Amino acid sequence: MTDFVFTPPAIPSVPIAGGGRFPVRRIFCVGRNYAEHAREMGGDAEREPPFFFAKPADAIVVDGAPMPYPPLTRSLHHEVELVVAIGEGGREISHHEALRHVFGYAVGLDMTRRDLQAEAKKSGRPWDMAKGFDHSAPIGEIHRAERIGSPTSGAITLHVGAALRQQGDLSEMIWSVPEIIAQLSTSVSLQAGDIIFTGTPAGVGEVVPGDTLVGAISGVGVVSVTVGEAATGPSARR
Repeated sequence: MTDFVFTPPAIPSVPIAGGGRFPVRRIFCVGRNYAEHAREMGGDAEREPPFFFAKPADAIVVDGAPMPYPPLTRSLHHEVELVVAIGEGGREISHHEALRHVFGYAVGLDMTRRDLQAEAKKSGRPWDMAKGFDHSAPIGEIHRAERIGSPTSGAITLHVGAALRQQGDLSEMIWSVPEIIAQLSTSVSLQAGDIIFTGTPAGVGEVVPGDTLVGAISGVGVVSVTVGEAATGPSARR
């Protein structure tokens, strides 16, 4: 048995609808996969090759758990997204074969420290600290593809309290799930346990401590999270 110098951390996991848990290996995210969101962020809505960024696996916040407001920001934004859970790995997967690698789907929130992201863009630096911070990936139950199919359309919404903030349809994605899997698998070898956030529709906006966020995708599920105070106290906010 390996003699670890300290007890390894628990494997991050997400509940599966109907029972069991899905162990999370890596989190990949697709940037600007809805035309209107690309425009609102000042980007080009043309169908360019998708680009990817990552979050650590332990950024997962399971549905219903509190999400502390992160430090170093005054502009925490919500981004509701379809999440794809990979159940079978592969490299250079064709888009025709991609869906057989999918275990299931969920609703997730790609939380973003927007002010840090803007600073990074301006300086030509990576987005890591804007996207990959602690508790930045709330996610609802994973629903098996064999039960719900592979959604290509359906309303995707995000409410903050009673206010509707984001509204779109999965059919508006610039790159489909099979195309995303195929493209990502040319860069990395996908493995069981990887999850992919597939991009957000327009309407992203700011949240503050006390806000309750509810993301939903028709035919897939929901995710709900309440923003708490900063983990290290109010002084952590600039």
